[in-house]
Amino acid sequence: MKRVVNKLRAQDHTEKDLLKHEQDREPMHSESWRVLRIQSEIVDGFENLRDLGPAVSVFGSARTKPDRIEYRTAESLGKKLAQAGYAVITGGGPGIMEAVNKGAYHQGAPSVGLNIELPFEQTPNPYQDLNLEYRYFFVRKLNFVKYSFAFIYFPGGFGTFDELFEVATLVQTGKIEPFPLILVGAHFWKPFLAWMKEQMGGSGYIDPLDPDHFRVVDSADEAMKLVKEAAARVGIKTSRGGSRSAR
Repeated sequence: MKRVVNKLRAQDHTEKDLLKHEQDREPMHSESWRVLRIQSEIVDGFENLRDLGPAVSVFGSARTKPDRIEYRTAESLGKKLAQAGYAVITGGGPGIMEAVNKGAYHQGAPSVGLNIELPFEQTPNPYQDLNLEYRYFFVRKLNFVKYSFAFIYFPGGFGTFDELFEVATLVQTGKIEPFPLILVGAHFWKPFLAWMKEQMGGSGYIDPLDPDHFRVVDSADEAMKLVKEAAARVGIKTSRGGSRSAR
């Protein structure tokens, strides 16, 4: 895939501006132009990602250092996904995102980063065939979901959990197919799932079967097994295992 870098940047037009309180809002004509800017960002993503082919989104902390086992596992997973013919989509930043993109880079399938403009942490890593930049979280999350058939989560913070529950809610409510939500790192995720079952499930806030949407693994190989099973269920084949199908 030809390397594409989207350079849409406008530091003065962010979600913070979009979500201003009533008394601080701009005149209506400015708000209307903002809608067009959002539309242009959506169109840009659709145009650049529509021919990506079968893709897997991988999430995790931007703060994970290269000497951590999670980083090495993420790098191995990125390599295995790309070698199997799956495009890899991350948030495009450092940490787990960098590890996954690094593993996938030059391995036969696109290594994609969907970057977000932030005042800290988020700087694009250099291991991307396709690098798109976003002003708005909600547009960025739309493209994670639209172009992926499996979702993998490494340990992380607010951003990782935001992305986790975004997809979990879409699966729970039937807005998307029941794609697998793969959690890498039992030491991190099992206590969270136990709390979910005990507190959320025990209080009746979720269905007792809702936690079954999540699958906990500890290795890149285990995650790959679940990805391949998911691909087989929906009839996805890649150039490494038959004819590559578009989404």
